[in-house]
Amino acid sequence: MQIRHLLLAVSMTAYCFHIAYADDFIVYSPYVTKNQSEIELRTSDQLDNKTDINGTRAIQASISHAWTSWWRPEIYIASYQHRPGVPFQHSGYEFENVFQLAPEGKYWVDSGFLLSYAYKNQPGIPSTLEFGPLFEKQEQRFIEQVNFIWEKQIGRRANNQYAFRTDASLIYHISQSLSPGIEMYLRPVDHSYQIGPVFSGEIPCGEHGSEMEYRLGTVLGINKAAPNVTLLGSLSYEFF
Repeated sequence: MQIRHLLLAVSMTAYCFHIAYADDFIVYSPYVTKNQSEIELRTSDQLDNKTDINGTRAIQASISHAWTSWWRPEIYIASYQHRPGVPFQHSGYEFENVFQLAPEGKYWVDSGFLLSYAYKNQPGIPSTLEFGPLFEKQEQRFIEQVNFIWEKQIGRRANNQYAFRTDASLIYHISQSLSPGIEMYLRPVDHSYQIGPVFSGEIPCGEHGSEMEYRLGTVLGINKAAPNVTLLGSLSYEFF
């Protein structure tokens, strides 16, 4: 009986790290704009010839407000996950924080830090803590971003390992409303490596700096363990 419980725990651990949530497919910027608020919706949809991956979808909605010039907390008020053979389920809540570590342009590269706690309300899936540095550098029309993120399970059924991932992007700024680029997601813990084109932009709406920001992309698996195609999308309203 103990062996059966051990195998169950191991399988749940592997399964937990295999799940990709919508906020796993985002390259974070280290910048914080004081007094700016944001309402955001993110989605991801995985297409693959593997039946246990094809049709996996995630939808998340969040709100945030930058209380200072260096700290922006964000609360995911709705987080839903759909897996093959399982209807959409509410997967939990998340409290995310971005800290800008220095004024923009002070050093060779701008840096920040991500700290996030995600409560999972699905049976057998532990809550998680995520943290890591965020980097961004702008050179003329090119914007380079790199995130190094560690994830640690906490609570019941948690293991003692850290899951590491690297998220990166290269963006070419054509205009405020259109910036094509390439995003890359490297997840050694589940041997998943993906890269593909992404288009983003900002559309002013109203006065006082309010704007809509969009992002659409497709990342392709570059190894067998990664999903063949992942469709990405986000839409946010930023205002003061």
